[in-house]
Amino acid sequence: MAEAELTAWMEAQVTGFRGPLTLKRLSGGQSNPTWRIDAPSGRYVLRQKPLGKVLPSAHQVDREYRVMKALADTDVPVPRMFGLCQDDSVMGSMFFVMEHLEGRTLWDPRLPEFDPAERAAIFDSMNDAIARISLVDPLKVGLDSYGRHGGYVDRQINRWTRQYRASETHPIPAMDALIDWLPQNAPTAPEEVRIAHGDFRLDNLLYHPTEPRVIAVLDWELSTLGCPYADFAYNVMVWRIVPGVFRGLGGVDLTGTGLPTEREYIDAWCRRTGRTRPENFDFYIVLSMFRIAAIVQGIAKRAQDGTANDPRAAEMGKIAGPLAEVAWDMVRR
Repeated sequence: MAEAELTAWMEAQVTGFRGPLTLKRLSGGQSNPTWRIDAPSGRYVLRQKPLGKVLPSAHQVDREYRVMKALADTDVPVPRMFGLCQDDSVMGSMFFVMEHLEGRTLWDPRLPEFDPAERAAIFDSMNDAIARISLVDPLKVGLDSYGRHGGYVDRQINRWTRQYRASETHPIPAMDALIDWLPQNAPTAPEEVRIAHGDFRLDNLLYHPTEPRVIAVLDWELSTLGCPYADFAYNVMVWRIVPGVFRGLGGVDLTGTGLPTEREYIDAWCRRTGRTRPENFDFYIVLSMFRIAAIVQGIAKRAQDGTANDPRAAEMGKIAGPLAEVAWDMVRR
């Protein structure tokens, strides 16, 4: 790794930085390699576009940098941004450097290691974070041009259909069925334009080291301007996915666990945002499952091509089919 080149770049771009530095690869970051930088001046996090061939419109770390920098003065919890480098000669691909925050990543939404009161607080803080995102006016934070206004759902259907087709490794009949069904059943009402995180789920949040509260929303790679209902539904789909397929709460008896029901969680978001639940909310959940199936299919393709960042990528790619089947079962019911 080009530590000398990175040190020189950090010295020129990051106020207060003092080298030398060392790099340590962090776990997670399926899509974009993520590194911890240790230096005499402190710790930093570097997020990088993958080396080699990548899918069109994917891995746009410059967009991640832009949205988090824009949200710095809002009440959305994000790390502080230090700099974006678009010169491939430094690290081999584009990257940005941000604040290193001490915290916890929570993977299993059942939260087995916590007591009921902590579980309730963890989910409430997650709900609060996505509510805050959906209330930000993009115009007021300089993100009016961050994406197209309106037509978000149609674009999502088209984008993830293309991405899925570009990364298809074997036929998945449920995905083919969803590709036919989704455009024919998309909502026709005008969309509210807000910032959409695009991948908002428990394990893309950083929680305080000891308190049950979100200190940072991470992984903004898929963010754009979009429909708040569609963005929130992606977070809600955890209640529709059984733990054996992916990290979910589907079929789990929540009695006495402290975990909210799907209805309680949606009601809390509606109270926080002043919105009402649309009658066709399940459409957005089906779309969300289709999206994540397309995302993990992309991971499977990268594993096949040898460009995946995580040794578990091939295993993770196998869940695209089961996720699509859960979504298609929702449609048929």
